[in-house]
Amino acid sequence: MKIVIAGAGEVGSHLAKMLSCGMHDIAVIDSDQRLLDDIGGMADIVTIEGDCTTFATLKKASVRKADLFIAVNHEENVNVIAAMLAKQLGARKSIARIDNNEYLEPNNKEMFINMGIDYLFYPEKVAASEVINLLGHSFTTEYVDFSGGKLALVVFRLDGSSMFVDKSVREVTEQICNTPFRTVAITRDNETIIPRSDDRYTEEDTIYVITNRESVKQIAEYSGKTNIDINNLMILGGSRIGVRIAAELQSELNVKLVDYNAEKAYRLAELLDKTLIINEDGRDIDAMMEEGLTNMDAFVAVTGRSETNILTAMLAKRMGVKKVIAEVENLNYINLAESIGIDTIINKKLITASNIFRFTMNTDVQAIKCLTGSEAEVIEFIVKPNSPATRVLVKDLAFPGDAIIGGVVRGEKVFIVDGSTQINAYDRVVVFALPSAISKIGKYFN
Repeated sequence: MKIVIAGAGEVGSHLAKMLSCGMHDIAVIDSDQRLLDDIGGMADIVTIEGDCTTFATLKKASVRKADLFIAVNHEENVNVIAAMLAKQLGARKSIARIDNNEYLEPNNKEMFINMGIDYLFYPEKVAASEVINLLGHSFTTEYVDFSGGKLALVVFRLDGSSMFVDKSVREVTEQICNTPFRTVAITRDNETIIPRSDDRYTEEDTIYVITNRESVKQIAEYSGKTNIDINNLMILGGSRIGVRIAAELQSELNVKLVDYNAEKAYRLAELLDKTLIINEDGRDIDAMMEEGLTNMDAFVAVTGRSETNILTAMLAKRMGVKKVIAEVENLNYINLAESIGIDTIINKKLITASNIFRFTMNTDVQAIKCLTGSEAEVIEFIVKPNSPATRVLVKDLAFPGDAIIGGVVRGEKVFIVDGSTQINAYDRVVVFALPSAISKIGKYFN
C-alpha cells in the first residue's frame, strides 16, 4: 500500500515508524527539514520537504497514486485542506486529524465527506473517553470494548493476593471453569508473552484477559482487584482532554480541576460551572495537599508535559489516591511510569495509531487498539465467507504463535475461544497479536 503522511511531528513520525514494519511504501511531507531528518534514516521511507497544502508538494509526493493520505500536522486547518486536496488529486482514501469536536457532529461530518475527506479523528476526544471509561472500570488498568460491549479486553497487574500467582494457565482455567475467559497475553519485565497452557503466572505480571460483559467483575476479583467507588476526582491540567473529562463528569462527581495558568483558570471557571477550578502549580506539594489531594478517589494528570504528569501522579499514589491516570506522550517514559505504580497511562500517539491502523489492512477490520505498556495490538476482524478460519477448528488452523484468538461474537452469542471452537462466516473475532504477526493474521479471515 502507498501511504503519504503529512506532518513529521510526534504523531506523524510514530505512524511512519509503525507502518514501515508492514511492507508499505511510505512518504512523509513536512516543511521542517530537521523533523524529516529524524525519520529519513528509516528504511523505505521517502521524505519530502514542503507545504502539504500546495499542489506542487502533493504532486511531488505522488499523492495521485496514494492508497491512503494521512494529515497529522499540529494545525487543524492545514490537515483539512491537505486531506481535501489529496483526495481531489487522486488519493483513494484521505484522513485528517482535527481538534474541534464540532466537526464530528453528524451533519457537519457529512459536509467533510462531501469535500472528499473520508475520516476525521480527534485524539483528545478519544483520550478523554478512555479516561472516563477507565474511571467506570476502576479495577482494571486498561479496558477495551468490542462488538458493542459483548466482549471486553481487561488488563490487570497481579499482586500477591491473586489466586493466579504461581499457577499455570491451565490450572487457573480448570479452577474457575465456570467463568468464561482467556488470558491472551502476559507482560513481564517489559516483554509481552503469548501464553500457552503450561506458562505460569507470577507476582507483578500484567495480564491481558478476554471475557464477556457478565464475567468482567468476577475475573477482577480472581485477579485480586475490587472496584473503587469514585466520588471525588481531581484533574491536573486544563488541556482539551482535562476539560472534556470535567465537562462529562461534573454532574456525577465532585470534580476539581487544577491549572497553573491564571487566565486559563478564569476561562475554565466560566465554561465548567459545576467544576471547582483551582489556580495552582500541580508540582507544589503543599498546595496540592491544601486542595485536598489525600481525599480524592481518583487523580488524572493531563498537562502538556509527561514529566509533570508522572511526578504528580506518583505523588497522588503515595498520598493514597486509589486510581491514578497520567497522560504520558514520551513513549520512552511509559515503562518507567508503570513501574512506579501509576495505574493507567494515556498516550495520544497510540490512540492515533489505533484510529488509523485499520485503514492499512486488507481484511475487514472493525476495530484496532494499540495497547499501552505493550507493543501488541488487539484487533476485531469480521470473518469473510470461505476464509481459512471457517474451514477447520481453531486447533487445526496453524495460527501464528505470536498471535492468539481470544473471543468470537456471533449475533447475540459470545464464545471464549479454545481449540475446539469452529469459526463461522460473519463472526466477529477478537485477536491479540504481537507486531511480528500483524501482517500474517489477516489472511485467515479474508
